[in-house]
Amino acid sequence: MPVTVVVGAQWGDEGKAKVIDLLSKEHTFVVRYQGGHNAGHTVVVDGERYALQLVPSGVLYEHVIPVIANGVVVDLPTLFSEIDMLEARGVSCSELKVSSRAHLIFPWHQAHDAIAEAMRGDDKIGTTLKGIGPAYADKARRVGIRAGDAMDPARFRALVRERGAAESKLITEAGGDPLDVDEIVERFAELAARLTPYVSDTISLLHSGLARGAHVLLEGAQATFLDLDHGTYPYVTSSNPTAGGACAGSGLGPRDIDRVVGITKAYTTRVGAGPFPTELTDVDGETLGRVGKEFGTVTGRPRRTGWLDCVMLRHAVRLNSLTELALTKLDVLDGFERVKICTGYRTMEGELDDYPDRFDVLSAVEPVYAELDGWASALGEAREPGALPAEARAFLEVVEREVGVPIRVVGVGAERDDYLMWASA
Repeated sequence: MPVTVVVGAQWGDEGKAKVIDLLSKEHTFVVRYQGGHNAGHTVVVDGERYALQLVPSGVLYEHVIPVIANGVVVDLPTLFSEIDMLEARGVSCSELKVSSRAHLIFPWHQAHDAIAEAMRGDDKIGTTLKGIGPAYADKARRVGIRAGDAMDPARFRALVRERGAAESKLITEAGGDPLDVDEIVERFAELAARLTPYVSDTISLLHSGLARGAHVLLEGAQATFLDLDHGTYPYVTSSNPTAGGACAGSGLGPRDIDRVVGITKAYTTRVGAGPFPTELTDVDGETLGRVGKEFGTVTGRPRRTGWLDCVMLRHAVRLNSLTELALTKLDVLDGFERVKICTGYRTMEGELDDYPDRFDVLSAVEPVYAELDGWASALGEAREPGALPAEARAFLEVVEREVGVPIRVVGVGAERDDYLMWASA
């Protein structure tokens, strides 16, 4: 498969990094195509935990060329902190490429983020306050500063000074503290000088690679139901994590894509506000959060938990043209006497099989569950389907039947090798 896209099929935190790490073995380029440092991907290798925010997960393989593509908004302090961390642990970032078209995040973006969230009062979106939304807003307003601008130091300084002065005025008018524009110019001029060796025309790079027969893996951050257009608006991110966003965010065309892998947990989680039909606030929800270690990689915030929602997954299949699923964290369900899978929604007007297009309807639905027997054994050592207990196999079969695409990979633990192939690819 020359081009594979990996997307989250829920509200994020599905374990995309583990699957990307697995698939990276077969790819030359691993490309992050949207989002910013508000998303955390965690890979565990030989007990070593790597928490990545901007550098693509494939960096842990020597043969991979990691690419931060044009659809990403890049926070330079975070990027270089991450590079320094990886290099200190023996992971080379010398092949990393950053698109000249990728937009940069500056302190005024974070200031605007904090002011806007504070002004929402009790109706907060739950943003990570990393400046992601304001950076994308500047991109849309056509006033953003891009990585390629760093290649001309004098022009870069002038751009940062001009934007910094204008944004400082807006921030003080909104009740915030003025920016130290001189300090920002000097600090980011140094960061820009460090950035220049990584800056590349990544669109030409990827197309040239495909022409030579290279395989490309496109890595999304966040997930389908945080998509700006297709998620649970307004509780969404500021970009398009869906597979359609992979084309715009990387510069590859739709006909280049052969395979779209959707990642789902064996249950559902969500960070921040917004509707959550299968949310559990009882002991089962507490158990899922505790056993699954459901805390944000970037924020540390506890995640809301609930049973697996196949209505969501069916919609994710349609939106992304998913060819298959990778189901992670099946082992977190070890020990439950009964497990549930949401197969539909019930409303005052009757049952729904499709995902509602209106926020108010989604907020009011009641999940319809298929209830299955749990399994008493631990799944962590399973490496082939036959090693799974019959109850776990039944769980996977129900998901496949409800969602309509095959499950290829099943995660049964945190380590890199804690998985099994459920069906032949």
